[in-house]
Formats: sequence, C-alpha cells, structure tokens
Amino acid sequence: MNGLFGHVKQNNDDADQQDKAAQQPENERQEDIPESQSMEKQTDEIQEKHYSVGIDLGTTHCVLSYVDLTKDEDEITQEVMAVPQLTSPGVVEDKKQLPSFLYLAHEAEIADGSSSLPWTATPEHLVGDIARNLGSKTPIRLVSSAKSWLCHAGVDCKEPILPSEAPEDIDRVSPFEATKAYLQHLKQAWENQHPNAALDQQDLIITVPASFDPAARELTAEAAKSVGLSHALLLEEPQSALYSWINNSHGDWRNHVNIGDVILVIDVGGGTTDLSLIAVTEQEGNLELTRIAVGDHILLGGDNMDLALAYTIKSKMEKESGSRLEAWQIQALTHACRDAKEKIFNSPDLDNVALVVPSRGSSLIGGTLRTELTREEVDRVLVEGFLPEIPASERPVSKTRSGLRTKGLPYAQDAGITRHLAGFLAKQQSAIEDLEHITLPDSASFVHPTAILLNGGVLKSGVLADRLLKVLNSWLEAEQAPEARLLEGADLDLAVAKGAAYYGVVRKGKGVRIKGGTAASYYVGVESAMPAVPGMEPEVEALCIAPFGMEEGTEETLPEDEFGLVIGEPVRFRFFASNTRREDKVGVRLDYWSDEELQELDEIEITLPEEGHNAGEVVPVHLSAAVTEVGTLELHAVSQQDDHRWKIEFDVRAGED
Repeated sequence: MNGLFGHVKQNNDDADQQDKAAQQPENERQEDIPESQSMEKQTDEIQEKHYSVGIDLGTTHCVLSYVDLTKDEDEITQEVMAVPQLTSPGVVEDKKQLPSFLYLAHEAEIADGSSSLPWTATPEHLVGDIARNLGSKTPIRLVSSAKSWLCHAGVDCKEPILPSEAPEDIDRVSPFEATKAYLQHLKQAWENQHPNAALDQQDLIITVPASFDPAARELTAEAAKSVGLSHALLLEEPQSALYSWINNSHGDWRNHVNIGDVILVIDVGGGTTDLSLIAVTEQEGNLELTRIAVGDHILLGGDNMDLALAYTIKSKMEKESGSRLEAWQIQALTHACRDAKEKIFNSPDLDNVALVVPSRGSSLIGGTLRTELTREEVDRVLVEGFLPEIPASERPVSKTRSGLRTKGLPYAQDAGITRHLAGFLAKQQSAIEDLEHITLPDSASFVHPTAILLNGGVLKSGVLADRLLKVLNSWLEAEQAPEARLLEGADLDLAVAKGAAYYGVVRKGKGVRIKGGTAASYYVGVESAMPAVPGMEPEVEALCIAPFGMEEGTEETLPEDEFGLVIGEPVRFRFFASNTRREDKVGVRLDYWSDEELQELDEIEITLPEEGHNAGEVVPVHLSAAVTEVGTLELHAVSQQDDHRWKIEFDVRAGED
C-alpha cells in the first residue's frame, strides 16, 4: 500500500511559494474563467425552461413544487403537485406529500393489478402511503430513513442492507436504490401530469441537508442521474426554507429583517437536526443575504422521538401484560407512536390516542395488544427529553461507545437538541468576525441570533417550537441581548420544496440570492517523504483544496505546489472538512489540528489508470479543485508533463456496479 500522494517535492522556495499563494488575491489564483459568459449561458438555459421544479427529498416525506417560468414576474404563482400514490392495494389517491417509505411485499400479499398506478400497471417498488401503511403492520419489510443512510460513513450505500432488521429470507434494497425509487415515482407522476414537459428538461433543484458531506451529495446527484434527471442542481434545505419565506412575504420580507441581523435557521426533520446562520448585510445600498455557518450532521429528529415514545409505551405495555414485546412488535409500535404523536400535536383538545400492536398470541382478543399514548407522556418524553431547559454553557454529552454494536444508523448520542444548538452557536462565534454591521459584546459566549426561522415537520408542534424559542431567548437574556424574533408565515411541511422551486426564479435574476458556496473548508491529506521508522507513521499535512464559501461553478488550482501521484496500483487518499476554519485559503497547509477543527471524511482507496504510464510510476502533478454547478466537489490531479487529468472522486461508499 502506497502513501497518500507519494511524496511532496521539497525545495528552498516552498515556504515562500506557500506564503505567496495564501496572500495572493483569490481572483488571481483562480484559472481564467469567463464568468460573465458562463452566467449569460446559464441564464439563457434557464430562460428556455418552462418550469422551475423543486424536490424536497426528505427523510420521512418527499414534496414536489413548481413555478411557471413563462409568466411575467407579477403573475408568477407557485403550486405543490398532488402526487398520485397507492394508499392501499387497488386504491390510488393524490396527496401533496409522498412518504419516504418503500415496502418489500411478499408475492402473495399484493393481488395482480392491485398495485397499478396511472402511468404503469406494474411499478418496480411500492413507495409512499401504501408502504408506510403496510409497513406499520409488517415493519420487517419496511424501508425507511434511506436519506440518513446516504450519509453513513460505515456502510456501502449501494449494497442491499435495508431493512436493516429484516430476516435473511426477505429481499433487501440499498439506500441508493430506495432514493432512486422515490425520485422515479416523482418523475413519473410529474410527466403523467405534464406530458409535454419532461422533468429533465425543466429547471430542477433537489434539496439536501446543509450538513451533507461531499459523498452524500454525490450519491444524491448520482441517484437523480440514474433515473434520467441529469441536470438537477443541489440546494441546501435551510437556504431553501428561507427562500420560501421570502417568496411568501410577497416582497415584504425587507420590512421584517434589518442590516446586521443574524438569522438562525433551525430545521428539525424526521431524521436530522440542521442548523444554519444567515447574515443580513448591505451591498451598494441593497440588502444582501449570506449563509455564514452550517452545523454538524446530527442524526437527531422525529425518528428518534418516535423511538423514544415507543420504548416508553413498551415499558408500560409489558407491565400491563406481564410479557416482553418482541423486536418486530417494537418496530410496529414505533410507527403507531408516530401517527399518535402527530394526532396529539395537531389536536389541542386531544388528551390521548389508542394504540394497537399486533401479536401472535392466540389468547389476545383479535391477536392484538392495546394501550394508549397520552399527552402527558408526549410532553414529558419529547419536550423534556429532547428540548431540556439548560444554560448556554451546556454541551452535548459524549459517551464511550461499546466495542460491539448492532448494525444501524449512527444516531446522535445526546438527544438534547438544545445542547446541540448551544454548542453550535458557541462554536461559530468567529463566523461574524469579518462582517460589517454585526458585532458581539466582548463578554458574549455565543453568536447572538436576532431572528429565527423554524423548519421541519417536528416543529409543527407548537409545544416543541415554543420550548425551543423559550430556551434560546433565555440564553440571550442572560447575556443582556435582545430576544430573537420569530419569522412568521413558514409552511414547515412544504417550505423546502417551495423554496427550491422559487430558487429557479431567483436564478433568472428576479429576487435576492443567498450567497453560500461550500458549507465547509475541505482538505486533502499529504504524506511527507521521510525514511521508514519502525512503529512510526509518516507525518500527514492537511492541504486546503476548497475554502469555506467556494461558489458553485468555480475552480481553484495549486500550480505552485508539486506532488508525486502514484499510478496503476492501489493508493489511499484522506480527506478532511472544517466548518470553523473559514480563514484558510487554497494552498494553506496544516501540520497540526484539533479534533474540533477538522473532521476526517471517508478514506478513499483507488487505483488510478496508467494512461500511458507504468504501474507504480510516480507522476509529478499539481492539484485542481472545483465545485460543480450541481453542488458537488471534484478534485483533479493534473500532470506537469502532458496536462493529463486524473479525477479523484470523493468516496460515495459504493462497490463496483
């Protein structure tokens, strides 16, 4: 096994060259890109599209929204497509949300002709409402949370691993295949309703969590391409939610935010908690929005809450029945608790909801166990357990993990969303250092948000939303800062899809655009050339290849740095990311960093094609990194001898097709 890049060429000018590269203006260090021509071309392409379509590819629901781009700006209206889907065998209904579930039915479970959809008599997969309904009764056949698995570094996302708890006699699918199934259903539903407007020919935006790593973004883009959606762009969900709020204001949004505001977007969905900060600044007298910080990828959301309720009810049922529930019954109970929780949150006068869990016992009436979920249990378990009232100084609790664990998602160890929020705001104090009009008192211990935008189905609950605001404002009050005001009018279920569709209008030059770029700084590991020493690994530097905020459609090169690239035999590449080191420029090297500064991403092991070279040959190269228009990150090694380029792809956690 060879090292990362073989070795770094050493000469006496290295330090001077690094200093010059770090100090050189960004526009001089980039390759000459005809940006104005590129933007004109993009604008022309957008103008040829009939619709701007936004897809929220959610953990628990998918939504498709669209805007007719052919209408005048004052006539633009936004629609959410009602998605035809099976709700039970032989029954098709139109619903604004497509549940992100896939059901692996037994061959005798679905009669011939009972799975027909308006566009096909034999769909490849059962997805949507029918999957969720059938899965609540037979959870070992239900695929859920595919989106969360896409960002799981410990699995091959193209291997059939879901449902993770299914016995060996049940077929499985990969998280990638499930994601494709949801996109395929939406594509076919759209084209059934718009036969003269193929979805791939529209301006298509698919949303992803802001905290998705490059591999998860690449997997999402690849899933879209595999169903014929090769031109889809990726947009961060918190930005999309803010776009939706801006559009809903009908031009009045400028009266609700001010220069110097720091908007905190809190998105608690089915699978993740996504945190972002967006600053309101001024450019030539106009308000400008800039995404300045993104939180870690936190697997903590509605799924965790449903599971917490299920184990609470499990304990109660076992006391009442005197027998233990089996694993498959706990899965069924989890789905029942999800539905009951939503009913309680949506009905203020409802104090309890009956729960029915299937059983194999013949002595039970109807083969079921019965109990109820009460409002008191929901408040105690969810409000106190997930949104505890804590001081701003508290941080998420990290426990020592067991050496052996069952295979599953790497959920957050601490369920306290407020503790994760406190840690995020404290960690991102440096995010506002270079911004005009935004300052913090010297005594401040965290970023002080001035406005809050809530998003995600979990925060539809007034109880949970009120508790979250109460805790945050108690922190601000303790530091003599004004309370953060809530930006009203957001549609928490549909905002992300609607904002993505509206983004297509913004790309035409109509409306304010949120400046963002990459949500983190990215680095590649460079192994130093040193003699072999027993028991000592070669030292590794982290070389910045893409700075925080690097815009889509741009490329950065490191022509002054020469590396040795090993060709034709297996080599390893290590990548790192940081959402706090925003000052690092392309070419900056770090020889030391703390665990909080840089997080290591998936290691890549590949064999680069020889392309006219000998196996094992070390080719002198320089590096070039690009953020594509789609929103994915690419790294190229460019030969100093003949300009040949090798693409080093971020690991998408997949084996050979």
